[in-house]
Amino acid sequence: MAEAADFLGTSPSPARRWLRRAGALLAGAPLLAGLLQFSAAPAAQASGRQAPAAVSGSRTVAVSLDALSPSVPSAGDTLTVSGTVTNKSRQAVTDARVGLRVGPHLDTRSEIDAVARRTDFEPGADGSELGGKYTQKFAALQPGVAQHFSISVPASKLDLGADGVYGFSVSLSGQTPAQPWEQVLGIQHTFLPWQPSEADTKTKTTFLWPLVSTVHMTAETGPGELQTPVFLDDDLAKDLAPGGRLERMLALGKDLDVTWVIDPDLLASVDAMTRTYLVRTDASATPVAGTHQAVAKQWLAELQQAVAGKEVVALPFADPDLAALAHRGTSVSGSLSQLKDATDVAASTVETVLHVKPATDFAWPVDGAVDPAIVRVATSAGADKVIARSDSLEEPDGLTYTPSAARPIGQGTTAVVADARLSTAFEDDLSQAGASTLAVQRFLAQSLELDGQTGKQRSIVVAPQRMPSTSQAQAMAQALLALQQGTWSQPQDLAAAARAKPDPGATTKVPPTSDYPSSLRRRELRRPAFSEIATTQDKVDNFKVVLTYASRVVTPFGRALNREMSTSWRGHSKAAESFRDSVRAYLDDLSGEVKLIDKSETKLSGHSATIPVTVQNNLVQDVDHLVLRLTSTNPTRLKIGGKAYAEQPIAVSGGHSQSVKFTTSANANGPVTVVAQLYTRDGQEYGAPVTFDVKVTEVTATVMLVIGGGVLLLVLAGFRMYTQRKRAAAREAQDPVDAQDPEDPVDAQDAGTTQDTRGGAENAGDAADTAQTPDGAAASAPSDGPDGPGAPGRTAGRPGEDGPENPAGPARRLTQEPGGRPPGEDREQPSDPTPDTASESADPSGTGEKVDR
Repeated sequence: MAEAADFLGTSPSPARRWLRRAGALLAGAPLLAGLLQFSAAPAAQASGRQAPAAVSGSRTVAVSLDALSPSVPSAGDTLTVSGTVTNKSRQAVTDARVGLRVGPHLDTRSEIDAVARRTDFEPGADGSELGGKYTQKFAALQPGVAQHFSISVPASKLDLGADGVYGFSVSLSGQTPAQPWEQVLGIQHTFLPWQPSEADTKTKTTFLWPLVSTVHMTAETGPGELQTPVFLDDDLAKDLAPGGRLERMLALGKDLDVTWVIDPDLLASVDAMTRTYLVRTDASATPVAGTHQAVAKQWLAELQQAVAGKEVVALPFADPDLAALAHRGTSVSGSLSQLKDATDVAASTVETVLHVKPATDFAWPVDGAVDPAIVRVATSAGADKVIARSDSLEEPDGLTYTPSAARPIGQGTTAVVADARLSTAFEDDLSQAGASTLAVQRFLAQSLELDGQTGKQRSIVVAPQRMPSTSQAQAMAQALLALQQGTWSQPQDLAAAARAKPDPGATTKVPPTSDYPSSLRRRELRRPAFSEIATTQDKVDNFKVVLTYASRVVTPFGRALNREMSTSWRGHSKAAESFRDSVRAYLDDLSGEVKLIDKSETKLSGHSATIPVTVQNNLVQDVDHLVLRLTSTNPTRLKIGGKAYAEQPIAVSGGHSQSVKFTTSANANGPVTVVAQLYTRDGQEYGAPVTFDVKVTEVTATVMLVIGGGVLLLVLAGFRMYTQRKRAAAREAQDPVDAQDPEDPVDAQDAGTTQDTRGGAENAGDAADTAQTPDGAAASAPSDGPDGPGAPGRTAGRPGEDGPENPAGPARRLTQEPGGRPPGEDREQPSDPTPDTASESADPSGTGEKVDR
């Protein structure tokens, strides 16, 4: 009826309208909720935040066990447990209570591992709460608020039975509004070693205490002869200062029975800091003076006291990455030599700085992971003992206990196998007190469980991570101190552990290279890195042969090359590459201080000359054993010392330059490129060549011959002039009258010859005084009269009257002969061409006077 009324447009009753609206709202509620949820999810994703996961059960409250003292209780001790509880839910926890629970006895090391992995409460496995006064109550735990607790209980109330390891838990019980009944809302599992009396057989434990750091020193030294070291940064000073990582390692280790494992590079760096040193604050900035000499001196002095009478193992200098060298470096020539040098210098460095003699026959690959290639590389430098780890040399399945560390693996090599569980116990982030306490208790539990596996005494080695943090070092020291105060272990040196009798059931098989962990392989130095190291070494070898004090270069660069192979570069490939580049660049700059001075174009005028080449030495030390070679690229045109090239030995004092002269001979004109290059005595090129052009002028053989012939003709002409004048002077002295007779043919001829000679023409006077008749008789030219040759009106050519218009002879001052004709007009006209050669005389020519045409 209602539906019909609505359809017909009638008005429904108010009750019906209300019911209809309520139904619509109820029907749309699920859709609205879905839309709201759909829109909220993208918003949460856009903000980068995720809604907190709902917590329930024993994960509702976080329980942190910050301290457990003593770590290994005895029968009369009182165990104190303290920590915090934090409500992680959104609702308050009421009627909260913190209690202690003792779990069952754990019989194997694997059971300890299983308990350590548990996070939830298991009633049967976690035992019952002690209850009573050994609890601490809270009226309410508000969300997100941490509450501190501390509970003390006599060890006799723990109801511990046989010696061994027990599970131990701290739980938080309470209720929530959603679940208003008592239940365990939080729990933290740990272990309680129980060995109140001395163990029948004690385990010999060797604990390695590593003093290893990253690379701090560069190859660079300051200016001058002092060789002031330059540091990459000032981080080492921070580690040595009170509270720093290395300061804590030293302060904690000096009171423990440990084997010190030291990187000599760390000692060398700290020792350098005790004197004047520089710090590079920026790659492009000038290094500044370091100011932490007092900190370095204090740390070294305390270390010297700490290691006195203790076992010290020296790693190869800068702790080279043996695995990377074995897997990627052996294919590069010279890489193994770097390891040998690093091993050789290790002992002397430790002895010089610490005044103790270290052991250098131990090799320590990263994380104790070994394969045949690593063993070969480790032993190639003289080590016959390799510190491995038990997760690398896995024991056979039938072995139910942990064997001793020493294993013969062939060819006289001993693998000292560290226990993996004990060695990795402190690798997590232990900056929080709760994490540190758990690590200590787990370490002690594993050690006690290991001792109880068999009645035989065994030697166990603990090799922790190379560079523990401050908190990790604190936890290690706490665990080791408790172990030394315990009743089931005794300390032992590493050398003694290596000499221990091997367990016949232990494995001696080194795993194949294919089993090497890929996680470790990815962090190794690549092959190009070793190629760069080899290239730098070649440059050092080429540089040192020219130095008079090679050790000033070989030592710092040798140590820098050791640092380029350091294990500390794992996971820092960019920083490693930057360090290698800086070493190579500094070496190039240093070797470039001995160089050839650039030359501009040189002009060579003449057949032979000398070319100077200058060598400059800006080093503080002298250089020697260099050879300078000057090479002509066109020896046909220009020769150096009579051949294509010439060489001269070079020795230049520090801070000076020296010029070397080379004799050259040219055979043709034109430019010739010449190359100057320095070489070492063994024929290796040194530095960049200098190329310049030599421009040769006026040196061809034809030109030289023409010039020589012209000079000879001038000499002969002068000689003939001299002899003719001498003859004329002799005749005048014998017959003065004949000399004045103008008709004397001899005098006329001589006068004409004299005039011709002074004018620079050959036999011009003979041609003027005589003429050849058709029948061959000689006809005399008119010679008498006032205008004859001897008359005062006729003069000889004077100097300065020659000109380009008459190159054959001097200009003449002419007088008129009778009849108006100038003398000699019938013999020569002004329009006649100048003869190409001088006229020939009928008289015999003098020596060299005639030129072949």
